[in-house]
Amino acid sequence: MTQQTRNRLIAVVALLVAGGGLALVAFGNIGENLVYYWRPSEMLAQGSKAYGPIIRLGGQVQPGSIQWDEQHTTLHFRVMDDEKPGAPQVLVRTNEVPPQMFRERIGVVVEGTFDASQTFQGSRLMVNHSNEYRAPKTDDDVKKMFEEMQKQEATTAARTP
Repeated sequence: MTQQTRNRLIAVVALLVAGGGLALVAFGNIGENLVYYWRPSEMLAQGSKAYGPIIRLGGQVQPGSIQWDEQHTTLHFRVMDDEKPGAPQVLVRTNEVPPQMFRERIGVVVEGTFDASQTFQGSRLMVNHSNEYRAPKTDDDVKKMFEEMQKQEATTAARTP
């Protein structure tokens, strides 16, 4: 076997190995390990295809939809695309204690699964927030901020046994 023939054989084998790896990625079950990030409208548009896989649902908490049951640690709320009337929304149910910043109209990302009852079963709840700090402009703003902090501390203290 000549040097040139040997080099060609090595190149063909390398191409076959690379092609086999590419085929494994393309046609293998790699899609089962993906986590989709969808807004309510995108998830609802998928229909029954959205049932089952792990999804990250992102949007805003709909005003007036938060229901917290402290005894059973159950939280129900609705996630909407935006605040426009008639915007798509999805009911979320989770057994997690909500983060301190959780409130109406805040951006959230909930990881979990969507089921046929049109309820999103959340296993992880994350709150989107800005990392910008703005100093209070007036003394009244400082007083309001202090009162809010005291309310939050009292609520947290009441939750902990």
